[in-house]
Amino acid sequence: MNFSLLRLLCRTQQAAFVTLQYLLPHHLLSHLMRGLTRLRIGWLKNLLIERFIRLFNVNMAEAAQPDPRAYPDFNHFFTRALAADARPLAVGEGNVICPVDGTISQLGRLEYETLFQAKGHRYSLPHLLADHTGAVRTFQDGSFATLYLSPRDYHRIHMPLAGTLREMIYVPGRLFSVNPTTVSRVPDLFARNERVICLFDTDAGPMAMILVGAIFVASIDTVWHGTVTPPRRKTVQHWDYRQHPVHLQQGEEMGRFNMGSTVILLFGKDAVTFSDQLAAEGHVQMGQLLGSCANS
Repeated sequence: MNFSLLRLLCRTQQAAFVTLQYLLPHHLLSHLMRGLTRLRIGWLKNLLIERFIRLFNVNMAEAAQPDPRAYPDFNHFFTRALAADARPLAVGEGNVICPVDGTISQLGRLEYETLFQAKGHRYSLPHLLADHTGAVRTFQDGSFATLYLSPRDYHRIHMPLAGTLREMIYVPGRLFSVNPTTVSRVPDLFARNERVICLFDTDAGPMAMILVGAIFVASIDTVWHGTVTPPRRKTVQHWDYRQHPVHLQQGEEMGRFNMGSTVILLFGKDAVTFSDQLAAEGHVQMGQLLGSCANS
């Protein structure tokens, strides 16, 4: 079989995979997955965890609890804590650290109110931010980083900078997969999927951390609210923390995905310069240097 035919078959399979996602009942499947990952039937949860470790080559030596059988259910394993010394933080004046383990999907500057998703696809800042007028103005011509968490990655999310929470917004939506194949083929994917927008004040100015849901991501948690979704709502929900501020230190856990997904970081214009060692498709770990504050 020649190379051209193999490439055609691969493209056909990818197209079929993406097309199927338009037809699947995203939220029903995620609800079922949520139930499965919380079953506490000993032999079943052990089987699921051990197969998952082998399939995705998970490094349990980094976990605070390295024994797979010690977890009460699959979700506790999936959201496992790391050993204290597993992710040293790139501390330093003005440093911005990576909030997650994962792969850089894209990073760079916004073109006014437009973000780059993948080759051939861009999406709008107002749509991503659910038309929050103040936040849209804040991040026009700013910087963004889109970080994809694969199934094998550590799934807790940490603060890139010390910050004070201002607002949290839940935006209902679809649950398309956020893997590279789907991101390259579904227009406006990150602005279509369910998401939780967290707006902070930091030493670099305003910062948004957007936790994007995906198929089989049955739940998104934050440390100050607990589980934000489910339950799933049909309208945008808003929480204002300015009268009851939540302060988080750099590197402190701010949330987690119960199953994997994507984090999008937003900074204001000229607020942050990303490290020139980083590029799309590069692997990153929580705590490594992501960039620096322009005012440092």
